[in-house]
Amino acid sequence: MTDGGAGPLPFATALEAAAAVRARRLSARELTQLVLERVQRLNPALNALVNVCAEEALAEAGAADRALAAGVEPGPLHGVPVTVKESIDVKGLPATGGFPGLKGRHPLVDAACVARLRAAGAIVIGNTNVPALLADWQTDNPIYGRTSSPWDPGRTPGGSSGGSAAALAAGLGFLSLGSDLAGSIRIPAHFSGVYGHKPTLDLVPERGHVPLPPFREPQPPTGLAVLGPMARSAGDLAAALRAVAGPLNPGYRWTEPAPRRSRLAGYRLGYVLDHPRCPLSSDVRAVLEAALDALRRAGVGLVEGFPAGVDAEADFRTYVYLLHAAIGVASSGAEMEALRERARRGDDSIAAIRARAITSPHGAQLDAQSRRLRAQSVWAEFFKEHDAFLMPAAFTAAFAHDAGRWSQRRLPTPEGDRPYDDVLFWSVFASLTGLPATVAPVGLTAAGLPVGVQIMGPYLEDATPIDVAARMAEVTGGFRSPPGYE
Repeated sequence: MTDGGAGPLPFATALEAAAAVRARRLSARELTQLVLERVQRLNPALNALVNVCAEEALAEAGAADRALAAGVEPGPLHGVPVTVKESIDVKGLPATGGFPGLKGRHPLVDAACVARLRAAGAIVIGNTNVPALLADWQTDNPIYGRTSSPWDPGRTPGGSSGGSAAALAAGLGFLSLGSDLAGSIRIPAHFSGVYGHKPTLDLVPERGHVPLPPFREPQPPTGLAVLGPMARSAGDLAAALRAVAGPLNPGYRWTEPAPRRSRLAGYRLGYVLDHPRCPLSSDVRAVLEAALDALRRAGVGLVEGFPAGVDAEADFRTYVYLLHAAIGVASSGAEMEALRERARRGDDSIAAIRARAITSPHGAQLDAQSRRLRAQSVWAEFFKEHDAFLMPAAFTAAFAHDAGRWSQRRLPTPEGDRPYDDVLFWSVFASLTGLPATVAPVGLTAAGLPVGVQIMGPYLEDATPIDVAARMAEVTGGFRSPPGYE
């Protein structure tokens, strides 16, 4: 696997950092100290990390050095400093999802994926900021405040894994764990110029993720949300996914299928760059078209258009319905009655779909699940003949901070202002079907903002879209550091 993640030590890949520790070119403690000093210097302007456990991290790094000196076989991420999204439990650190009602929540044990990351040798240095209840594509909340993009402090790094994306882009740690329900890994990766992977549904255990309303613990699964890695190289995504994936039951074992191809030119890819519901901003389109041209010149087989049988409009409505059926909560009887009245109007606005999702009888939920199964079967048929599918991660590049009411937010583009909800559209297809999707940086807009491409892959074949992302860096350049953070 080849990717474009090499660079100065703060921007080295996690695998390069682990190799340096194993070769004794520097100690785990020295590496951790370097990252912590960088956090102390650069994080105040970003507010990417919101809780730093410096003493604990240095102690763990020292233990990692002693284990290596004693001849203990190191894990693949031995001595590598990493961060974790604040909504994922890290023993001893706050885990609130940015919601004041959960302030004071300090987990007594690590989430399953965090424990596995530690078992692979990683050193957790702290956790990263989120929007309140993870419910936004920008990162700001009443507990920790706002996170800014290292590419432009007036813009958001995305959400809800925005703190993780900003930290990686600025060289504050080598890996991060995020979560994704409605693009929460993929959109920040795209906005911030890093790599992110939404795994196949249920591949990474969700145990230890902050419960959403009505705050039941353990949290029942949404059937849509996943936890997954973020990094500065596709190779690091693969390494992190191998570390954290697999069933909780020790009687079962996950074996990762190999990538479908061994070279870039061997891949057969579908793609789409537009849809009437959510056309791309011209500045983003230009970068993605250039990436497609680079793939064509490299000999990649490209077929334009959604697969036969995909009804993008219907899939969008089904996803919005299932999303709000999973997370929608009425705070009072009066609100429930208002939702019933809204549902009776019969239109297909997001507000009306949400109202129906919260108030509909069980039979309507089953109908939505049936539509979801049909969508899954269409994509399964497509992946019999094709290896992956390329699409945008979002219609726009990173936008300016906006603390206004959701319904009043508008996003400027060269073609005019757009509704804020349009950010959701391109996340829907992988989330609805539970398929893996990797976002890889492929260039910058004319204004110097990152653009990523979303690479959707076959069910349980997560290594294939990650490998496509790695090999794309051969022709699109991969990660680049923001100006001023080199």
